Amino acid sequence: MQTDSSVEAPAVSSPAAADHIETSTAPAAASNHKHPKHDGLTHVGIIFGNVGTCDFFFRVFGDIETMEYIQVEHAHEGWVLGRVSSMERKTNLSLDRAKKIEDGEDVDIDEEVIAKVDIVGFRDDRGLLQVPRTPFKAGDHVYKATDDLIKKVIGLKENMETGAYVGLLFGHNIRVEVDINAMVQKHVCILAKTGGGKSFLCGDLIEELMKHDVTTLIFDPHGEYGAMRDKGTQPSSARCFNVTPRSYADQIVEFATDTTINPKAKPLRFTLANLEARDLLELTNIKKGATYLKALREAIDAVRTAKKEYSLKDIIKVLEGDETGQNNALIAELDYLNEINIFAAQGTKFDELIAKGKTTIINFKGTPPDIQELVVNRIATACFELRKVGKVPPMMMVCEEAHNYCPQQGLAASSKIFRTVASEGRKFGLGLMVISQRAAKIDKNVLSQCNTQMILKVTNPNDLKAISNSLEGLSEGMEEEIQRLPIGVALIIGGNIQMPLFVEVRPRESRHGGESVEIIPTKR
Repeated sequence: MQTDSSVEAPAVSSPAAADHIETSTAPAAASNHKHPKHDGLTHVGIIFGNVGTCDFFFRVFGDIETMEYIQVEHAHEGWVLGRVSSMERKTNLSLDRAKKIEDGEDVDIDEEVIAKVDIVGFRDDRGLLQVPRTPFKAGDHVYKATDDLIKKVIGLKENMETGAYVGLLFGHNIRVEVDINAMVQKHVCILAKTGGGKSFLCGDLIEELMKHDVTTLIFDPHGEYGAMRDKGTQPSSARCFNVTPRSYADQIVEFATDTTINPKAKPLRFTLANLEARDLLELTNIKKGATYLKALREAIDAVRTAKKEYSLKDIIKVLEGDETGQNNALIAELDYLNEINIFAAQGTKFDELIAKGKTTIINFKGTPPDIQELVVNRIATACFELRKVGKVPPMMMVCEEAHNYCPQQGLAASSKIFRTVASEGRKFGLGLMVISQRAAKIDKNVLSQCNTQMILKVTNPNDLKAISNSLEGLSEGMEEEIQRLPIGVALIIGGNIQMPLFVEVRPRESRHGGESVEIIPTKR
């Protein structure tokens, strides 16, 4: 049987470490590595090779997985917390011997499992997170970390008064809660590849916001979030998340520009009589609105003089009276707005749209993308201006498919207001939550302001680079882990969570409206 010293050091260790493990004959400092008794702890391995203060390798004897936490007793600092960042199985099976197995021969395989640990640290007498200043010792025993040590070192608090429960720490039965005040003050981004579970996680957060009566506005391009009116199904997961299905129908108000496709929604309409020329120009795709401002203002004044209630057609008729053709581009834009039918004599009142403690969904299913941008721009601008003067309550503004409304390349009608909310909204109690499958396509000025970040599986190199540039405390190993994350596991950092944590996202209480459609239905 192969001995410990014949096992190769992992490829990621230094040549010096490999030499030390395999060939070193220099006398080592005498130390007693008799296995100490620690009742209640699960022994999983022994440190070997060259050992540092920030990381080390250990030979695995017990049941442990990557991303799980371990603890080691340091000679000076006591118990120190670490996290398994990678694992490797070393074997003596050569290519020739593998061929013998293929030919049906019995071949003995000697193997060892080796794990690399990144040190998280310990709390000193002042409660500050520290890393040992002297290395651990080869031969020290490694144990699975206890929940109490994990919570103490990482600083996790359960059942907080302002906590949003998002799931359990990966591999441990510890609730992970994000502080709601921190989310509003620091902004949030949820990033994942298509099908990675970003809308599911966002739904969890919105459920938590509704539990705490936080005023919330959701820009919903696909009409997914109205499903939260319905009770979810009982989770089938073996993991105990302590989640009970429930409906949130009494806290949801839904509006849509197209109520034919979205019959459960109230019509979203703007009152033309309340809009000045500048406001109306902002609802168009005209880049240089100042060119048409005077003509539009004169047309509106003329119509108001003649009628108390008027329509876009009335304004268009006045503009068409100019035979020079200088207003043709403006007329075309107003014709388009008229066809979309977003104006009415009795428009949607803003105190209807935003109600304290309620969640408002703006359902854009069936609405053209350019009109979506215009409506988002109008509503987001109104929220920001009214929040500045305290006419609407502190609130969270949630934007699905955010790369469409604040793109990195080019400009959308809503780009400017998203940058403004991202940079200034926290001062006025207007939080922003952006959700996207393309991190690289979101305006970096918006993404960089999202200090609470929730990352699910991402594989696109450009998106990974954008995430790395904006996420503090992301090690090289974690960037690789993001590409291999199982569905339903998120990397979370920010607010009250001081270091990146891998979290198993809890089941939804309400129904998830973003399930994939089956092309060929299967029998249940």
